Amino acid sequence: MRVHLVHAHPEPQSFVAAMETVTRQTLRKQGHRVTRSDLYAMGFNAVASAADFRSPANPDRLVYALEQRQAAQAGTLASDIAREVERVLAADLLAFTFPVFWFGTPAILKGWIERIFLSGLFYGGRRLYGRGGLAGKRAFVACSLGGRAQMFGPGAIHGELEGGMMRHFFQGTLGYVGLAVHRPFVAYHVPYLDEATRGGILEDLAACVDTLDARPFLPMPDLADYDDRLAPRHDP
Repeated sequence: MRVHLVHAHPEPQSFVAAMETVTRQTLRKQGHRVTRSDLYAMGFNAVASAADFRSPANPDRLVYALEQRQAAQAGTLASDIAREVERVLAADLLAFTFPVFWFGTPAILKGWIERIFLSGLFYGGRRLYGRGGLAGKRAFVACSLGGRAQMFGPGAIHGELEGGMMRHFFQGTLGYVGLAVHRPFVAYHVPYLDEATRGGILEDLAACVDTLDARPFLPMPDLADYDDRLAPRHDP
């Protein structure tokens, strides 16, 4: 299996960096081919702009999604975008390691998504969810939080993680483009844990990655439940 791992943490000695190392090494021990994008180390440009298109279709007014479509077809994407798109399309599994910041992903990862998940190629019109451009591929997320586990879930102070706080990423980003999204691995309360406890979490992560094929997927909308206008079908 081909895996592309996207890592987003500015500190090479962080716990999330250790999570990335464990994820990558475990996958390679299984015989998978792993490429990686360490976004901070790369100095990845997270800001979408007209400079992303070498020959814009409309040089007078930027409509980013339309320019993405034209540039993908013409082969005129900026080189850093083209490189990342090639890695994503070559992968059977996309893996992500990052800390949750302010109920979301780090800004650099959000910028990676905005620049790399191309309109027309990854999604567009009724090409979403099960018909999205990345349908047939999988995604796995290993992330960290400062909060305790009891702060997340139905009735908890922050609500549910997968279907609430991070729904914009798991469904609105990964699922939207057709990826089957495994239930994430979440490390809670990390800044306040001792080294032994952190080591136990990394062992659990290795076991999770080692048995990833058996890990359940998050629920996503089924397009069979919607009509051609993507309105819900109603039972007669």
